Amino acid sequence: MLISYGAVLVAGIMPVVCAGMAKSGFKGYDNSDPRAWLARQNGFRARANAAQANCFEAFPFFAVGVILALLTGVDPSTVDALALFFVAMRVAYVFFYVNDKARWRTMVWSAAYLSVVGLFALAMLNLHID
Repeated sequence: MLISYGAVLVAGIMPVVCAGMAKSGFKGYDNSDPRAWLARQNGFRARANAAQANCFEAFPFFAVGVILALLTGVDPSTVDALALFFVAMRVAYVFFYVNDKARWRTMVWSAAYLSVVGLFALAMLNLHID
């Protein structure tokens, strides 16, 4: 299995981890209406919930970038490296978001985004039209 496949799996699981962070350890959590409960939260719980939403938003762009890069014949080790970098930056993003480090959060978000742009660019450069 390519490392990039595992990276896509990890990226797909990250929103669930963020949701767990937002809900964990709180005795008044209301599972009958979790969205309304989360909307009333503040502090790290609200930031973990926002990180969850952002992880969901980032996932399709990343997954499609990996798929297109591999389908167009980009070297799998390059795809693996960019995919691992993306996941590392996204983990750092969640950490900085939950801990209210906005400048660092923006920097690692940008790095992760650029790694996906790199996947698309490599796919387009590798595309051969006959």
